[in-house]
Amino acid sequence: MTTLLVMLGGAAGAVLRYLVDQRVQRRHDSVFPWGTLTVNVTGSALLGLLAGWALTGGEPGAVHALVGVGLCGSLTTFSTFGYETVRLLTERARLYAVLNVVITVLAGFGAAAAGLVSARAIWG
Repeated sequence: MTTLLVMLGGAAGAVLRYLVDQRVQRRHDSVFPWGTLTVNVTGSALLGLLAGWALTGGEPGAVHALVGVGLCGSLTTFSTFGYETVRLLTERARLYAVLNVVITVLAGFGAAAAGLVSARAIWG
């Protein structure tokens, strides 16, 4: 059953990632990967919220499998983040490459922390 939940969450997260990435990127006329940044920060916030719920006594295994592993695992994408950073470097958009790394890491940690704090305020 757990494997099925991971598969369902993963399928939903992959489709959601694609749709959000495409929509966000269309709205920005830039080589900067706004779509990937958006899904990574959103996934970090959701995972922080889930972790905060777990720390307050929540998170049954089914929710962890469906949302934490499946949905967040396929919504967020380290490989695309890495590829797009290298692409920016090879296209001589070095400032964008550096900003991509700095913003993604700081915003990801910030979003995860905000999710954790929000969960503790809601369920703590």
